[in-house]
Amino acid sequence: MFSLTSAQQYYLYRHPTDMRKSFDSLCGIITNEIGDNPKSGHVYIFINKPRNKVKLLHWETGGLVLYYKRLERGTIELPGPTGDKKQIHIDWPTLVMMVEGISIENIKKRKRYLSTTP
Repeated sequence: MFSLTSAQQYYLYRHPTDMRKSFDSLCGIITNEIGDNPKSGHVYIFINKPRNKVKLLHWETGGLVLYYKRLERGTIELPGPTGDKKQIHIDWPTLVMMVEGISIENIKKRKRYLSTTP
C-alpha cells in the first residue's frame, strides 16, 4: 500500500540532488553521505537545485517506493538554515506545506500537549 503519514520520520537532504537519480543512486546518498539505512522505514526527501522538483524515497514492506513531484510553476521553500548538516529532520506538516507552496518562514506553531510515554 502506498502511504505517507505523520507516523513516519522525514529527513530532508540539504544538498541539491540530480533528479535523474533513481532508487539505487538515492540509496547510495542515504548510505554513504547521510550514514543511514534506506530500509529503516524513514522517508528521505531530495530536492533539485532550482527547487521545482522533489523526490521522496521510502521503504515499505517488500520494496522501495519513490514519490516524484514536478512543480509547473513556483519553487519549494526549504526550512531555514541549520548549519552544515547534510540532512535535517522535518515533521509531516512542514513537508505538506513545502510541497503545497505554503510559506514556512512566517508560520507560528501553537503549543500542544506531547505525551512523554510511548
